[in-house]
Amino acid sequence: MRKDLRIRATLLCAVAVGALASPALAQDAPAVSSVQDQSTHADKGGSALSGEIIVTAQRREQSIQKVGIAITAFSGDQLRALNVTDSRELAGLTPGVHLGGALAGQNSQYTIRGVTQNDINDIVEAPNAVYLDDGYIAIGQGQTFALFDIDRVEVLKGPQGTLFGRNATGGLVRYITRKPNLDKVEGFVDVNYGLYDSLSTPGAFHGEAAINLPISSTLATRFAVMWNKAQPWLRNEYPAGAVGGSPGPGAGANMGDDDTLAGRMTTLFEPNDSARVLLSVNAARTRMATAPYQQKATIGVFDAAGELVNVLNAGPNETRASIAADGSDGGSDTGNTGSFGAPFGRPVPGGDFFGYKDPDGSGPRTSSDFAFRDHGRVRTWGVNLNGEFDLSDSVKLAAVSDYKHFYKIGFLDVDAGPGNQAGGYLGVRASTFSQEVRLSGKSDLVDWTTGLYYLHIKAHSLAGLKFPIGSVVPGAPFDLGADATLKTNSYSAFGQLDWHIASRLTLITGARIIQEQKNHNFLQGIWGTTDSREAAVGTPIVIGPLFGPNGPTPYTDKSNKTLWAGKVQLDFQVNPDLLLYAGVNRGVKAGSYNAAVPGGIAVPTSTIPYKAETLTNYESGIKYTFPDGKTRFNASAFYYDYKNYQAFLFSGVSGIVINANARTIGGEASLFTSPVRGLDVGLSASYFDAKVKDVPLRAGGPISRDVQPVYAPPLQGSAIIRYEWEALGGKLSVQGDASYTDPFYYNLRNFDADKFGRTVMVNAGLGWSNDNWELNFRIRNLTNVHQGVQGFDLATLCGCNEVSYKPPRFFQLGARYNF
Repeated sequence: MRKDLRIRATLLCAVAVGALASPALAQDAPAVSSVQDQSTHADKGGSALSGEIIVTAQRREQSIQKVGIAITAFSGDQLRALNVTDSRELAGLTPGVHLGGALAGQNSQYTIRGVTQNDINDIVEAPNAVYLDDGYIAIGQGQTFALFDIDRVEVLKGPQGTLFGRNATGGLVRYITRKPNLDKVEGFVDVNYGLYDSLSTPGAFHGEAAINLPISSTLATRFAVMWNKAQPWLRNEYPAGAVGGSPGPGAGANMGDDDTLAGRMTTLFEPNDSARVLLSVNAARTRMATAPYQQKATIGVFDAAGELVNVLNAGPNETRASIAADGSDGGSDTGNTGSFGAPFGRPVPGGDFFGYKDPDGSGPRTSSDFAFRDHGRVRTWGVNLNGEFDLSDSVKLAAVSDYKHFYKIGFLDVDAGPGNQAGGYLGVRASTFSQEVRLSGKSDLVDWTTGLYYLHIKAHSLAGLKFPIGSVVPGAPFDLGADATLKTNSYSAFGQLDWHIASRLTLITGARIIQEQKNHNFLQGIWGTTDSREAAVGTPIVIGPLFGPNGPTPYTDKSNKTLWAGKVQLDFQVNPDLLLYAGVNRGVKAGSYNAAVPGGIAVPTSTIPYKAETLTNYESGIKYTFPDGKTRFNASAFYYDYKNYQAFLFSGVSGIVINANARTIGGEASLFTSPVRGLDVGLSASYFDAKVKDVPLRAGGPISRDVQPVYAPPLQGSAIIRYEWEALGGKLSVQGDASYTDPFYYNLRNFDADKFGRTVMVNAGLGWSNDNWELNFRIRNLTNVHQGVQGFDLATLCGCNEVSYKPPRFFQLGARYNF
């Protein structure tokens, strides 16, 4: 197999070299650097990184070096040059930004400076906001989507709740798509194909295309489409090691695939110089196999009171199911009852409770019974209407209406092995509507923005355990789950004033007041579902979460809260090249409700509602452009004071959001330079020390500890180098990038086994371009490291943790034609 891979990789290299040398593709006119987006950069000496970057982080166009916010921005061409085609890949290029989520990376959400909430239930909003063309993505797990025809991405770190309408407690990520223009017909076709360094060398295709069509002098439309089709890279060797019966036809499918089709149509109407209206319609669908989790054997450690106090990686000779306080075998809870005892021991030393040991650790082989082809499904569509009007030379009006619809169902093998114990499912059907109206203006002394914002969310989620046909759990098949509906109405008014109190000194003040209304309905139930491909079918038997004289009943509640966010900051423009800033920023995220899956140790109903969180950020920074314009250095330092931080506590087979105070101290720095024509170098790093205080090891439990937040590596760093030169009638380029990630926990209890190790991810590429053509050969994950993505601690249920990793090394050829 390895010999076959080397042959196929060599063929890819040969094709790439042949294409680069082809005289038919050579043209005399040099091309603009593929790292440079002319819409956001001004060329100063021919180097992409030394050009000016224009962002709209404060709702108006400004140079990134003139904005007193820690921002990382990428143009669409930069993302393409770096081979970023998915929202998840952005985190690897942005120190201080990481990913959490569920379903082994099939659904992810951003962590910014350690601010995260990794609740697996889709009714929960994330504390780091994501916007697509000024439309807020309200579903936390909806932050995973394909990137195509993108103009730029802006990552703003720290609370941004003054000017952005929703839950930007830790920061926000803004995706801005390319817009139509009235000038000419233009577009592109971009196709890529690659091979994974895995068993049978599975392939992956990525293609996208766009065309701009001027219809008249005032009307234009842009169409963009994308298709991603990847074969599974995780080889499933089921029924090797099987225990229990098969969970259904097609069980044991390979995992790690993707089939995503997406499209967007954007229409521009510009009747005159003072009015501009954009209407965008988008849709996408994804089909994928069961989430690509693997397994490692783990063992729980109990104290004398029977409380779980640690989880360890099981040694190769370990035969106990768990470790009691006296060192004896404390038993297991394979039935998810909350009681520990028989069965004791492990059938195979160092294996899980069913005798399974992963054949190659974090490598691309596993054996999983509850794994089916096209098991997961995602469908989204949306409409965005954006109008901008010049009311005078100094006053502008903007109105943004946005509607989105989400549907998702995803599955996982809970024990991530061949023992037929349980599967899991996470589903949501949600719709959101937002309306924002903004007025902005400027004079010699002030720049100001004010507005109103409304958001409606209706989310219906299903999450639970599936005990399929053939399960070793008595009474199977059935589903044990939580059915929750959460309706949210949020109203807010906001404003920001930039007062130029001296020629080089600006005082920035801003505030937002929010009225938040929620209506929650939640039941726990048992469904008699027999199909392993579906979840919670039919009418459930209600088993909670409330228990009264007439038996178990659902939980219902309403809330109506007033919240506020604010900002005070001083910007000192020492000279045209140097900006110093310092300020205090208060962010807030509304409280909400839990919808925990039943089973295991009971969770008190008093934990269903949780409080709003408040983050106060004290931050200062510097932005410096060297006099020759070829180098930029930016740095910031911050202190976060968190009150009622919303932290996701996972124990047993489910989890809830709890409130705990927290604090974070950190800093970050970046250096971008183009010392000679054609050479671009970028270095970035971030570090923080974060602590979440007095976290219980289980809801209502007697033991609490100070812990680190999850999916929050303290130290991250990245380096990018690119060099291009004129050759073969166009420009040749060679580039590489590397990112370092510190170890990080994936469970809030910070047990020893619940941690991924440090990694260095390296990518490389070779390209050629002229006015019309771009050809490239890329290698992603050059050193073939197994970088951890997501994990769950299930030591007491199956004697294992389920863990997932990024795909293996990937060789890719690509071609793009611009017209």
